[in-house]
Amino acid sequence: MNQELESHFDEFDKAPVIRRKLLPWWIKTFCWFFMILTVFAVGALIMNIFIPTVNISIYGFSSNTAFSGTGMFIIAIMLLKGFTAYSLWFEKPNAISIGKIDAICGVVICIASMFVLPFMNNNSHFMFRLEILLLIPYYMRLNKIEYEWDNLESL
Repeated sequence: MNQELESHFDEFDKAPVIRRKLLPWWIKTFCWFFMILTVFAVGALIMNIFIPTVNISIYGFSSNTAFSGTGMFIIAIMLLKGFTAYSLWFEKPNAISIGKIDAICGVVICIASMFVLPFMNNNSHFMFRLEILLLIPYYMRLNKIEYEWDNLESL
């Protein structure tokens, strides 16, 4: 009987699992940056109702209004990044998968802005996007911690 009670109390003695400790400092910093950026993106969307010109840009794409095709694309990117940051910071079970999707989308969008955007704007100069230099290590780091993130609860 006592052994049965002790086994029930062992459950309460376990330290809480903190997945956030698996993230390096630079990903934690970017989590806060992109959560704040998402608040600004929503603010720009609301502000554009009252003010005709709101400048927004990310990954080489820019727009003077949030209610254009490019503007909505930029807002969608910012919302994805914010959702990813929120998921990582608050240790959601699917955060690593969302982060990997975010990184792949970011690389594809950066490549598109480097190679496609100059031809669409009749601007023939190539512009290298430095964001790729952060997106690739971000993806690799998420890939490295994925197994431990997913299996941390069973320890």
